[in-house]
Amino acid sequence: MPRTKATATNGWLTVADVLHDLGGVSPKRIRMRPSPGRATEADLIRIRTHEKRLYELVYGVLVEKIMGAAQSHITLLLCRQVVAFVEDNDLGFTMGADGPTRLLEGLVRLPDLSFISWDRMPSKECPATPIAGVVPNLAVEVLSEGNTRGEIARKLKEYFLAGVELVWVVDPFKRTVAVYAVPDEVVTLTEKDSLDGGSVLPGFTMPVKDLFARLPRDFGRRPSRKGKKKS
Repeated sequence: MPRTKATATNGWLTVADVLHDLGGVSPKRIRMRPSPGRATEADLIRIRTHEKRLYELVYGVLVEKIMGAAQSHITLLLCRQVVAFVEDNDLGFTMGADGPTRLLEGLVRLPDLSFISWDRMPSKECPATPIAGVVPNLAVEVLSEGNTRGEIARKLKEYFLAGVELVWVVDPFKRTVAVYAVPDEVVTLTEKDSLDGGSVLPGFTMPVKDLFARLPRDFGRRPSRKGKKKS
């Protein structure tokens, strides 16, 4: 399970230890200044303000958030549907991919879409701080090419440990949506299915195929690396 407290080195001896602990992410996504293990929320906010780059803070390590054009398109499609449903029913508020959320002490994530119910914000006002200090009911991750299985598995554990009730993992490469109500059990929806909000967003529904309607059928398929056949 993820740690709930940051330390200076987190027990790492090598860069490989850092990458393994983070789920096998690319070293290109790890910020070296401040050095891994020593970054803070203030660093995350400063970099976002002055460099316009988005990072997640994982117990002292800044990990850059990645998103391609197709992933951004899918996220906006889903945001439009969820935001309209939430607003029409006055259920809470939503945040997009640039909305940092403190899940646990030392852990700040940026779900591509998150929903926070008014039950968790009785004031019915959005947070006034740069980093939201309230855990979302729903967190959505839209997979980009650089995301790893280990990274997503770690995020799932973190989300549920913090109190998230529902996670959607949207995979544009497989054209599926994986629905998690607990971190180790998944229901995988295909383009033949409809995505619903369960007990978190009761009454919400959206055809999965609508998320991928504008993606080419061969999206994500890489050209063969095999050489030409000899004549």
